[in-house]
Amino acid sequence: MIEKAKAFATKAHQGQKRKNSDVDYIVHPARVAHTLKTAGCDAAVICAGYLHDVVEDTAYELKDIEREFNREVRDLVAAHTEDKSKSWQERKQHTIDTIRTGNLEVKSLIIADKLDNLLSLEKDFERDGDALWEHFNAGFEQQSWYNQSIAANMTSGVASNCIPDFFDTYQNAVDRFFRN
Repeated sequence: MIEKAKAFATKAHQGQKRKNSDVDYIVHPARVAHTLKTAGCDAAVICAGYLHDVVEDTAYELKDIEREFNREVRDLVAAHTEDKSKSWQERKQHTIDTIRTGNLEVKSLIIADKLDNLLSLEKDFERDGDALWEHFNAGFEQQSWYNQSIAANMTSGVASNCIPDFFDTYQNAVDRFFRN
């Protein structure tokens, strides 16, 4: 099932590039899935890692994810899919609310995604400096609020002995990038 998700995401994102980059988009979902696999997540979560942006950024819909995979994968992708008809603030607040109340699988999917996004952002900032923010819907202050809010809520309701190591990696990246 994981290889099928990888192939599905690769086809869905074909021709897409990462924001502010010439890197093929599929590199991002592949890194998210790798983070989840390395953390020992189950197959449904790893599949959702590959598929997490498919509904948001391609012509595929949640019903396609369910048909090709299963309800569990669909539900994970749905929990992380933003409604692009809403404002940036509304979309990000929804993600913060989801991270606060979601189960560990949903939290893991979101944090693996946000971690990879933030590590990419750091590299882009090293290259472009403040000009980087011209390519985003929200500048440094809003991105700082968002990432710090995600970090502040990511472990709510989760026993400390169940938190994957990459949550700490995300917290460290948030502290490094937004608090210095």
